[in-house]
Amino acid sequence: MVKPESVGLSSARLARLDQVMKARYVDAGELPGLITMVYRQGKLAHTGICGHADLERRTPLAEDAIFRIYSMSKPITAVALMMLVEEGLIGLDDNVDTYIPSWKKLGVYASGVPTLLANAPPSFITTRPDRPMKVIDLATHTSGLTYGFMMRTSVDAAYRKAKINDFQTPGGLDTFIDQLSSVPLDFSPGTAWNYSVSIDVMGYLVQKLSGLTFGEFLRTRLFEPLGMTDTAFFCPPEKIDRFTTCYQPKKGGGLDVQDDGQKSTYARPPALESGGGGLVSTAHDYMRFSRMMLHGGTLDGVQILSPKTVQLFSLNHLPGKRELADMAPPGLFSEAGYSGIGFSIGCGVNTNVAKTRLPGTLGEYFWGGAAATAFWIDPKEELAVVFMTQVMGSDARLTLRRDLRTLVYSAMTQSLAG
Repeated sequence: MVKPESVGLSSARLARLDQVMKARYVDAGELPGLITMVYRQGKLAHTGICGHADLERRTPLAEDAIFRIYSMSKPITAVALMMLVEEGLIGLDDNVDTYIPSWKKLGVYASGVPTLLANAPPSFITTRPDRPMKVIDLATHTSGLTYGFMMRTSVDAAYRKAKINDFQTPGGLDTFIDQLSSVPLDFSPGTAWNYSVSIDVMGYLVQKLSGLTFGEFLRTRLFEPLGMTDTAFFCPPEKIDRFTTCYQPKKGGGLDVQDDGQKSTYARPPALESGGGGLVSTAHDYMRFSRMMLHGGTLDGVQILSPKTVQLFSLNHLPGKRELADMAPPGLFSEAGYSGIGFSIGCGVNTNVAKTRLPGTLGEYFWGGAAATAFWIDPKEELAVVFMTQVMGSDARLTLRRDLRTLVYSAMTQSLAG
């Protein structure tokens, strides 16, 4: 780690970052602990650690702690897909049903509800989509797919009844695709933005086209080459002592255990390897992934993607370059605010700094996880930030990301972006 001043950052202001995050979130009982890593101009400039990996056992949080990263799995899956795009095996403009023939007759929900009878098929009336679903629709969450936890529509309810995307689904990704073939789309592809299982479908495509299980592809083609030794779809027994406990807010304040790190279901391989939310990782590993992207697809002599492919992650691929605010239903769950934000390939992207009302840079891309983890990559400022913690369902999730972003950018003493 280098002196922050050597890469245009202030040591005093980075110390303030740690102080504010500790006082506002850890000492206040909002988070059990946190790790913040700041990398700039080719150097790790700051690592801040405070709090606990397990409050009940009083286990201090360590730099090598392993976290459930949930939706921070999505950018990793997006990179895996783009590796196959570079090999000519698939294209972003391809129809999805080219690779999933059972989806050729997939309709758009018009009316009907899932039956309450346990073994009865859902009864839906559907219409034909305006156009076929494209691979880019999966990458940008404009596919017409959804998540069961949205609790918005009859399609969401059908997902919940069928337990679509359950990590213990027998048959894994193959069964998952079969399940989706029997449920209509929530909307015609390209007409709306809806957070969804789309990235999990991308994981299935990687598995099908590579001839490897999705987990094996990630391990052999991405994690091992990049030295991401602690990133996987489960935490093996020999590492379980480093696995954090996940919490949830307690009524009246404080935190309750949501998943005990020493007794977790993550201690065994899942049946379904979820590219949308199933990975565990460390701050160090995720920073290596971020550094690879920041350096144009190459890290320590290992090339994963070309610089031109990486540049696509800084572009807004939503139809008509619209923003999430224009395309997402009101009140829809997201790992980001909507104003000034577009969507690239598995990530949000900053398209209008003024609209976000936060310091930032056009083209920076980012995302977060359900347990309040977060990262962003700012190519113009040569900056990458990784934030790890472990609380599900926190009302402070988006606020702490706002504070993190504000405090990191406030620590800059020089801007490379102008």
